[in-house]
Amino acid sequence: MSLSTNYLGLVLKNPIVASSSPLSHTVDSIRRLEDAGASAVVMYSLFEEQITFNSLYVDHYLRNNTNSFAEASNYFPEMDDYNVWPDEYLKLIRRAKELVGIPIIGSLNGVSSGGWANYAGLIEDAGADAIELNVYYVPTDLEMTGREVEDMYLDLLRQVKRSVTIPVAMKLSPFFSSMSNTAKRLVHEGADGLVFFNRFYQPDFDLESLSVAPRLVLSNSNELRLPLRWVAILYGRILADFAITSGIHSSEDVLKGLMAGAKVTMMASELLQNGVRRIKEILREIENWMDEHEYESVAQMIGSMSQQHCAEPAAFERANYMRVLDSFQPIN
Repeated sequence: MSLSTNYLGLVLKNPIVASSSPLSHTVDSIRRLEDAGASAVVMYSLFEEQITFNSLYVDHYLRNNTNSFAEASNYFPEMDDYNVWPDEYLKLIRRAKELVGIPIIGSLNGVSSGGWANYAGLIEDAGADAIELNVYYVPTDLEMTGREVEDMYLDLLRQVKRSVTIPVAMKLSPFFSSMSNTAKRLVHEGADGLVFFNRFYQPDFDLESLSVAPRLVLSNSNELRLPLRWVAILYGRILADFAITSGIHSSEDVLKGLMAGAKVTMMASELLQNGVRRIKEILREIENWMDEHEYESVAQMIGSMSQQHCAEPAAFERANYMRVLDSFQPIN
């Protein structure tokens, strides 16, 4: 049987991709992901703030003889402690491409259009096979409309696409008011792939210190349902490659993602919790399932449970909504 799939024009040996996480901080860790069976690695993100901070840092010492900074810089983490500087990021990609045989996908994380987006071209020059554009933005401006938020994504995508020739995937938020139309507009502007979904980390309150506490909560398989739904709705209606990156923890999760219409499923939390060896275990389980159900290839199952042939997906969704509510039996 064949586990091979095609994502962003890249022929991958299987549908499990290591998504952006601390596991790509070093070449040795990337090599361990390859040895464990990952078909590609999405690098951890290079943030707009890191690039602009680097530029402002140099400009500051060229223009001033003081150690003072703008007050706003205090709101950012210490950049020396956060990941690496932009030049080190490029060196890491270059070194990874020399030492591993699987595709390396660079990751850019930002919200505004500007010169920082030109780093996409430098990531391509470093040898990256594709770029994942991760727009992490929570619109808090009361005057900002939904259309303006969508246009911000589109403007950033256009700028990055002008900087590179390699494929670009857009990592989406699940909170657009019209996901279908937004996805269509992004692909029309050149997105080669769409990644469902970005996880917005919710802060907590520390009641003892009366402060905001940023606590990381890793995903679980229940989070798969939202991206599964949207990939199943959009498959066959939008000409782009889909990836699911939320809630992939087991072979069942991978199979569901593929049947919904994803070309690849991306995994991070499972690997951080249980180790990269999980990739081989999950691949073995997928092969056993395919053998038992007489599948010869991954390609056979991609989109097989999508809503491609449903005349009115919205009506289908409402019918399922009613069915789910009716299925619940309260305990007397």
